[in-house]
Amino acid sequence: MIYAYLRKSTEKQEFSHMEFEIQNYADTHNLTIDQWIEESISSRKPLQKRELGNLLNQLQSQDILITTEISRLGRSLLEVMSILQICLNKSCQVITIKENYHLGNDLQSKVLAFAFGLSAEIERNLISQRTKAALTSKKAQGVKLGRPTNALSKQLKLSKNIKRIQNLLNKGLSQAEISRILKVKRHTLYRFIKRML
Repeated sequence: MIYAYLRKSTEKQEFSHMEFEIQNYADTHNLTIDQWIEESISSRKPLQKRELGNLLNQLQSQDILITTEISRLGRSLLEVMSILQICLNKSCQVITIKENYHLGNDLQSKVLAFAFGLSAEIERNLISQRTKAALTSKKAQGVKLGRPTNALSKQLKLSKNIKRIQNLLNKGLSQAEISRILKVKRHTLYRFIKRML
């Protein structure tokens, strides 16, 4: 199977340009796209909540994944690397048109995957170093780190009222009424009930 993956993160972007690029590539290389996957979602969303996550689950050996550019797959190098690793582990090919990457099970692909992996490790270390440096700087300025001791999160506030929420629900009160009583937003209460009750 040959899959074409298109992702746009804003309403201003259009799929048509990406579709044209992929179709042009497919025609030039005598490939037939079996399935087009389009999604309008930020790459900040977790992979399992994206169509790409579903696609990666169904990929099989010898399948081909084509996208216009590698940044369509993920936001960070770490995420892109993990996606490429999934594809390579399944013996799938990944083709990105703009960068002209053609990753498969050959030596060149393994060298490129190693380079991506090394870059991802460097990025991880840089992020860690920047985070530590920022925290050290804040501490030196006398900023108290962590959650303020007197602040209760909405989630914690709801956790302390779990029996009360259960009783109010049993009495037939709506979630809107309960959220007004507890002084939280309705969707906060809805998510809490869905997860905890």
